[in-house]
Amino acid sequence: MFAAERRQLILEMVRANGAVSLRELARVVQTSEVTVRRDVRALEAEGLLDRRHGGAVLPGGFTRESGFPQKAHVATAEKTAIADLAAGLVQEGEAVVLGAGTTTQELARRLARVPGLTVVTNSLLVAQVLAHANRVEVVMTGGTLRGADYALVGSGAEHSLQGLRVSRAFLSGNGLTAERGLSTANMLSASVDRALVRAAAEVVVLADHTKLGVDTMFQTISPDLITRLVTNEPPAQDERAAAELQALADQGVQIAVAGEAGAHLGGPAGHPGPGGTGGEGGTGGTGRQPRREVPLPGQRRQHPQSGGGGGSQQLRAAPPPAPGEGQPGRVTDLAPRRHH
Repeated sequence: MFAAERRQLILEMVRANGAVSLRELARVVQTSEVTVRRDVRALEAEGLLDRRHGGAVLPGGFTRESGFPQKAHVATAEKTAIADLAAGLVQEGEAVVLGAGTTTQELARRLARVPGLTVVTNSLLVAQVLAHANRVEVVMTGGTLRGADYALVGSGAEHSLQGLRVSRAFLSGNGLTAERGLSTANMLSASVDRALVRAAAEVVVLADHTKLGVDTMFQTISPDLITRLVTNEPPAQDERAAAELQALADQGVQIAVAGEAGAHLGGPAGHPGPGGTGGEGGTGGTGRQPRREVPLPGQRRQHPQSGGGGGSQQLRAAPPPAPGEGQPGRVTDLAPRRHH
């Protein structure tokens, strides 16, 4: 394929998706990431796109929102690893919030086996994943369906969350920066996400490295409201993503980093992780040391999940549900009811 043909295809992909990683571009145009990076630089020089954290985005600083079909095929391995790690935060009998998004949908698949769990969500996709989990109660908000991400938004969704309290909220978004926090390209989505945050004692953001340093139009939550970020290991050449992680940690956000192939972390000392035999910290039987959360420089907040031993909490990946397991679960509608 000639350079002009490659660059035209790259430009079409970025215009269709809003943001595309170098890895994905290289796969589609069937060349190396080095060549793609050179093509992206050339297109940036012409003002046709912007380089951003191991990928390319639409020019102008603010990425537009991609539809769900496009998002579902971006950074899939990274989202799986993030979901595996985040599932270790959820305990039996808890009540949690899951916002809309492809990463939270992956997390929902891993929560189907948690006994006594209550999941509050405005996402039809999350509810669909958990519909046959007989150990999980699903609480749906009211609201108006937004087809771009299969989520319920608007005043109906926000009003149905009033007076609700859960242990933690798991949210994703279109971008995350240390300056503005989590952001999204849609005003209604941002508003309902803020309502989900108000219902939670802790806020956990799930964001792969392609979203780090990306700023979109509507702020969802500021950095000081984020308790923990679960992300994946940025590529070695992605210095800006690494700098963004450090800046977030400096602001008191706990950072948990998952490997691309999945992070099977050990449980607390003396307790086995998935497939492991226990021991100090647990290694999951792999012979590797479990990845720990980044220490917080000048930590200024107390987090219920940090434990009493003074060390960083270890997250343990939960196994995905077996296909077809369980009976239809309970689905509760939080939509305001009219009295006649």
